[in-house]
Amino acid sequence: MGDWDLVLRGGRAIDPESGLDAVRDVAVARDRIAAVGTGLPAGPAEVDVSGQVVTAGFIDLHSHVSDLGGLRLQAMDGVTSALELEAGVTPVAEAYRRAAAQGRPVNYGFAASWAMARMAAVAGLPPDASLGAFMARISDPAWQRTAEPGQVTALLSSLEADLADGALGIGVLLGYAPAASPAEYLQVAGLAAEAGVPTFTHARDLIEMTPGTAIDGAEEIVRAAGQTGAHMHYCHVNSTSQRHIERVLALVSRAQAAGSRVTTEAYPYGSGMTGIGAAFLAPERLGERSLAPSSLTYAPTGERIASEARLRELRRADPGGLVIIDLLSEDDPADRALLTRSLTFPGAVVASDAMPLTWTTPPADPAAWPLPAGAITHPRTAGTFCRAIRLLTRGEDPAGTGGPGGLAAALTRCSLGPARLLEDRVPAMRRKGRLQAGLDADLVVFDPAAITDRASYRHSTVPSAGIRHVLVNGTFVVRDGALVTEARPGRPVRAEPDARPVHARPRSGPA
Repeated sequence: MGDWDLVLRGGRAIDPESGLDAVRDVAVARDRIAAVGTGLPAGPAEVDVSGQVVTAGFIDLHSHVSDLGGLRLQAMDGVTSALELEAGVTPVAEAYRRAAAQGRPVNYGFAASWAMARMAAVAGLPPDASLGAFMARISDPAWQRTAEPGQVTALLSSLEADLADGALGIGVLLGYAPAASPAEYLQVAGLAAEAGVPTFTHARDLIEMTPGTAIDGAEEIVRAAGQTGAHMHYCHVNSTSQRHIERVLALVSRAQAAGSRVTTEAYPYGSGMTGIGAAFLAPERLGERSLAPSSLTYAPTGERIASEARLRELRRADPGGLVIIDLLSEDDPADRALLTRSLTFPGAVVASDAMPLTWTTPPADPAAWPLPAGAITHPRTAGTFCRAIRLLTRGEDPAGTGGPGGLAAALTRCSLGPARLLEDRVPAMRRKGRLQAGLDADLVVFDPAAITDRASYRHSTVPSAGIRHVLVNGTFVVRDGALVTEARPGRPVRAEPDARPVHARPRSGPA
């Protein structure tokens, strides 16, 4: 008998990094992959996974979910690490403490939050280490105004403290504070370059949308990469670029060719979701994105917003209330092609922008499963990764094989790519995203013919299909297609100050 705890027997093992794509057994010992091979000796427990794909668990760089129900939906979508990197949190140490005390089914990690640091430095609002605190203040103009030099110094000091506490990067919700100066953003990028961590940016408006913007949002990101040497990660390029995706991706491609490190992510949905009080959802600004009040669906009631007056009322009463925003039409072939372009751009990764649960009824027991009918979210929370794999491997025809990429390429965007994006300063990521002996036993087993999303805008919390097993640190979180409700094996993922290899340290350049 082998010196391990579990053998996944006879599956199609795929490891994009080594190029492995063959029938293999996978043995797990405690929290690590013990062996990948043929004819491995039996272990105390065995699972027949013949006909199934066995690969590294999916790594979501952009998840706003902290509630147990939402994290379970993500696990049922094959996610083994859900990281809050775009919005981030402040203080980071408190966020890690809370997550550990809660216990999570998947691994977790946080970026430092520029927006929350700005709320404290510019508006005097106390940091709370939660997305809810940001959402409650999302529409407050006090934190959105142009910062004084001393305030910028204070927010940079806050970010620096969070980086010292293991933050995985700096999350920058620039699109929510359009009066923030480009000079401030360059200083934030400079701090990231010195620390050797990425920034994760929700871009400022594009010039096509807002001709009077201080700087085109895409140009700002690539300029910061070129001038500071920072790794600039462009969050949900699909939703902030809309029908200007080709122009934005061409700009990113030129920056990459010039030696700048700019990476992108996308999710396979045409709609976004955020707090209704966001600056860019003000009634007078909807036209910039070719939107109208009826383009918005207020999640707590499910209503299409009927008028500017109703939109203003909701923004006053519930600025953090979640709203679904129609951006690209998933029924339009041209818009679907833009979404595919975002997903298949060289080096792009899949990221969900998963949102916390909203309740249309009094909130249920947080541990309740299946989720009660009163829980709603964006379908991307439940279905991003399975939907992306379906579209990238089978196209629009569920039974077809004519997708725009092979399975190994799709899995790279879901696991290996995100791991590589972080691993310069995050040693834990060098052990994730791969199916290799000695690495973390964060694994997903799925049926390649059946894997698909099932969540919709009307039924947003329906788990994905085709996921047979999910292991996090060697522990089953999903087994035989069913959630293991007591499982809480998630561990913190932190950056380490001295982890960067020499090639990844900041280079000199103009400030």
